[in-house]
Amino acid sequence: MNEIKLLTVENVISRKKRLVQQSLSFFILVESVRYDKDIAVIWAGEDGVWHSLPASFHSKLDTDKEYWQAQVTSHLTADQSLPGNIQFSLRYQASSEEYWDNNNGLNFSSQADSGLQIAPSISILNVGFQSALNHNQKFIPITVAVDNSLDAQKIIVHWTTDNWRTTHTARCYFKRKYWDKELLSNARNPNQYRVQMWKGWLKIGSAFRVQYSIECEGRNQTVWDNNYGNNYSVCHEPLKVMILNLHCYQEDNQDYKLSLIAKAINELNADIVCFQEVAEHWNNGQGDWDSNSAKIINDRLDQSYHIYTDWSHLGFDKYREGVAILSRYPLLKQESGYVSDSHDPFSIHSRKVVMAQVHVPYFGLINVFSAHLSWWEDGFQAQFKRLHEWASAKHNWHVKATMLCGDFNVTAGSNGYYQVVDRHDCDDQYLAANVVGLPEQNFRLNDPYWQRYLADDYRIDYIFLTKNSEIRAASAQTLFTEADYGRVSDHCGYFMVFEPKNT
Repeated sequence: MNEIKLLTVENVISRKKRLVQQSLSFFILVESVRYDKDIAVIWAGEDGVWHSLPASFHSKLDTDKEYWQAQVTSHLTADQSLPGNIQFSLRYQASSEEYWDNNNGLNFSSQADSGLQIAPSISILNVGFQSALNHNQKFIPITVAVDNSLDAQKIIVHWTTDNWRTTHTARCYFKRKYWDKELLSNARNPNQYRVQMWKGWLKIGSAFRVQYSIECEGRNQTVWDNNYGNNYSVCHEPLKVMILNLHCYQEDNQDYKLSLIAKAINELNADIVCFQEVAEHWNNGQGDWDSNSAKIINDRLDQSYHIYTDWSHLGFDKYREGVAILSRYPLLKQESGYVSDSHDPFSIHSRKVVMAQVHVPYFGLINVFSAHLSWWEDGFQAQFKRLHEWASAKHNWHVKATMLCGDFNVTAGSNGYYQVVDRHDCDDQYLAANVVGLPEQNFRLNDPYWQRYLADDYRIDYIFLTKNSEIRAASAQTLFTEADYGRVSDHCGYFMVFEPKNT
């Protein structure tokens, strides 16, 4: 495809009471050449004055393509006329590169109040589709624009809520008058571009994700809009989890780095955050809550999260060192406990884990453990065994997933790592999300080849999911590197996105 392509332009004049306004909207397909791109519509009305209208991201089509949209509304006043007929082109700027869709140098045009126009190469198009489901949304409206030349007889939406294991169909119906009556009463050129509008609804109930494609049965042919072979997909917000070892106040520019961590949580919209090496001043063993690094980060979020933290031992001779969980959702249960043989607060081998249970909308109950275990030679085996037994005891049929998160101090592919995954009880979610095809064969002893994926993998921080969990990692990325927010600790962080397994 071209780097930028017009899909639709809509030109509507509405009159309501004494207010007269003209709305222009543009829907655009772009190739994701660079992350830092600028998309704009360059347009002019009948006065000949050119404007630059910025477009905004709508949704991803696939790994290489995105949808963008631009909208502007002009009001008729005593001093300002409406744009009327417009001409326009699309501009794509990325660094020093620039791309255009300008109708082969002739510019596009749209007549005043002419309704929806689809690109000449398109005969059927799903228009106005949502990029995400709203909370408690039970229906999805479908609007299909069809070129009159197809002579459409029937339009059917094929849809699923379980990744096509089962399917449903819904009919769309021809809306003979495209605009509402109050808009049509004074329309100059209603539906000038010979576009039929068909409408329907999908009754989705409490589904997390819906996928669909659209079949148009014409008099002489059947055509499909299946989103360029990807099908349309719309879902509720996934579960987003971050893990990070905070390095117990050992960083230069520590206060600045705590602010960077808060900035990342805000921008990534993380739902749950698990911290290790959380520190607060020792204060003769009594601690100092105001100096707690997890609390400080939480205080700097746009909206404070629910927080649960506990400490296990004296760190770096001056801090109470522990672990923490931050959650956007209320903590329904919370517990802490030692998993180490030692409970001596003056021993670095004393290790405590915190656990919290949260209810995540459209997921259900999730048990989250934030752990910082000892090295293999210093007690990892016994500590992980206790943690696993604890997690297993807390997992029942009400719980949809159990997450073991944090710094396990065993490298991927080591003996300690094999102890976790070879039990067939836990899966490494970073690996599951990033190795193509591996989730279906994950960590099977009878598959000698998967271990090669661990070559040169020095991770010691993980999110492990127990096998009976009903969610899966959709994506996983490394955080706090020179490529994103910068280093904030002697550990990298990890950010993972989860979805229900049946979607």
